Amino acid sequence: MTHLVVVGASLAGLRAVEAVRRDGFDGDVTLVGAEEHLPYDRPPLSKEYLSADEIADPRYREEETFAGDLDVELVLGTPATALDTAARTVTVGDRMLSYDGLVVATGAHARTLPGTEDIGGVHTVRTLDDAIALRAALRAEHARRLTVVGAGFIGSEVAAVGRKLGLEVTILEALETPLARAVGERMGRALTHLHRKHGTDVRTGVAVEEVLAEDGRVVGVRLGDGTEVATDVLVVGIGARPATDWLEGSGLTIDDGVVADETLAAAPGVYVAGDIARWPNALFSDVAPGTMRLEHWTSAADQGGRAARHAVDPGAAKAYETVPYFWSDWYDGRVQFVGIAAGDHIEVVAGDDTEGGPFTAIYRAGDRIVGALAVDMPAEVMKYRRLIGARKTWDDALELAEQRRAQRAEKARQRAEGAST
Repeated sequence: MTHLVVVGASLAGLRAVEAVRRDGFDGDVTLVGAEEHLPYDRPPLSKEYLSADEIADPRYREEETFAGDLDVELVLGTPATALDTAARTVTVGDRMLSYDGLVVATGAHARTLPGTEDIGGVHTVRTLDDAIALRAALRAEHARRLTVVGAGFIGSEVAAVGRKLGLEVTILEALETPLARAVGERMGRALTHLHRKHGTDVRTGVAVEEVLAEDGRVVGVRLGDGTEVATDVLVVGIGARPATDWLEGSGLTIDDGVVADETLAAAPGVYVAGDIARWPNALFSDVAPGTMRLEHWTSAADQGGRAARHAVDPGAAKAYETVPYFWSDWYDGRVQFVGIAAGDHIEVVAGDDTEGGPFTAIYRAGDRIVGALAVDMPAEVMKYRRLIGARKTWDDALELAEQRRAQRAEKARQRAEGAST
């Protein structure tokens, strides 16, 4: 093994090159990125980067670190356009890179509304350039009204930023219950309460018929029922599609991502990581058979390191299991989720979900706890993540919930006693 190529210079790609260097791999390492930017932190782009008065540098490392400490060749600003798994080559611009091991971590592209490409004031939030443009748009002198198409986590974060900046915010969601696929119907309604509590107008079960423009700039949206929603800034948050176009003809199996085995191997010498990876997570094989694809920061970081180690030493490859985890910052609070939303029962074990939080809910599938959602209760969710990872039962989860309830009550009693003295 002499040359590792990593295609995709985001978090998964960065963790890939860091992992093999940390393990002592002394062969050549090349990191390919479509963007000109060095690897940067994406989650803040729809949160702090948009809302903060001072812009923090989102880059993970300086360029000198790649050339020096990591000894990595950077090939940035030109996307990979082809993969030949038989010849073990990747085409990048006019270069043909040969590899012994390859990590594919090209992520995903934001979905857009057809016909909006040339309309000013229409934004997506996926890249640093997207965030730079949207940040300026939200602060423009004429900006008074923000409309977000899609009530997913990215759209919800942008909506929350808009309210913080003093804009009138409307969310348009095609589903009757926002986030129902991600967290279930009941919890989707609970999170919708959180928006409305902060003055965001959430309209569900609506379809965008047309984006209205004057003089080349967005002025509104016409819905399927003929209603028009006036706006100054339009953000499209209708999900992302895996960046797999460049892999056409490669021989890899493409199905809403690149399909891999339990070790993240997609072909001999080829491993996948991050938003593009679809693999069987054996931790949930008994309750959710098949494959899963995750668009989470933690999964991208874990998979990047694991995929690179397997590419360098395929003989040592092991099955990759994980308890999915993601967080989302809305308004002044945090939404956290661990595990999967599949199951036959959801139970709120702390707080009240009818007013938008704070609360914690857990998910059951058969006799197992498989998921947990917390709103503004950060100390709770990771405790349930450990139970899920250990394949603990529903009774174990209820026992933990009772213990946590007693601990919170005792702390409240101590605070009350302290306040009275």
